Amino acid sequence: MVLFNYVVMCLIFGTTFLSIKVGVDAGAPPFFSAGIRFLVAGCILFLWMVWKRKAKFSLLLRKEMLLTGLGLTFGTFATLYWAEQYLSSGIAAVLSATGPLMILLLQTGISRQKLPIRSLAGCLVGFAGVILLLLPGMMNTSFSGFWMIGCLAVLVGEIFYSAGAVYSSRVIQRFQDTSPIALNAAQMLYGGAMLLVLSLFTENVHINSILTTNSILSLLYLIIAGSMVAHTIFYWLVARTNPVFPSTWLYISPLIALCLGAVLYHERISFLSVIGGIIIIIGTILVNIDNLKQLVGKKINVLGKESHL
Repeated sequence: MVLFNYVVMCLIFGTTFLSIKVGVDAGAPPFFSAGIRFLVAGCILFLWMVWKRKAKFSLLLRKEMLLTGLGLTFGTFATLYWAEQYLSSGIAAVLSATGPLMILLLQTGISRQKLPIRSLAGCLVGFAGVILLLLPGMMNTSFSGFWMIGCLAVLVGEIFYSAGAVYSSRVIQRFQDTSPIALNAAQMLYGGAMLLVLSLFTENVHINSILTTNSILSLLYLIIAGSMVAHTIFYWLVARTNPVFPSTWLYISPLIALCLGAVLYHERISFLSVIGGIIIIIGTILVNIDNLKQLVGKKINVLGKESHL
């Protein structure tokens, strides 16, 4: 079940970027559709946790939920949804894989510790991958300024994500008696609400653009599969294994997104973009190599004990 759920999670996370692209291209306002996605998903999950007595409504009154939602949902997805108006889903997915690099840099800055040589090399490799990924668009004769701004927006979103991830790890320790799924649902509620407020002041929402078939299907898929199923599986895997193993989806899903975008949505992918994407993922692996070695060692020990028995 662990392996099966892991594969399902990777596939879902890999397809969400394309689903966002389909919805945005269908005319759905990016901030509005993102807000509805997370508000509805967060509401359903939170009520479910309250019904199972794993959360209390008083949790929504804590400022920690607001701050986590600001980083993990609002900042991350406001930029991603907006950027996918101008970027392919594959490029957006690969740029989003820089999140672990930024988490490392942020943690190092907060602790004021010297960055290990291997981690520094991983950051430099990842940065080189980003440059390679951006080169084809910059060299294109029909280069659009909005394309470059979109790329930068995704990277800014990952800064928000890294800040939210670091902060949420402290929040989870502070609320050890509350289910992590409930904490995630609460922050999605706040993030979704903030996205809707942003939409209110920046977008003209027309009902016709929301009720198209592609917009509805995209929104339903992102609510049910992307925000409810995949995130629930993620926290289930954390409980059954450790925090490192489920996070390795970041190494797999961007390549899934690149392939799906090219095959199903006819997105153009240059050779340099593919190489850049692979280099970004290699850099991310270098940054997390110690955690991955620890994970592999634990799995080998478990398999050895099972075979002995």
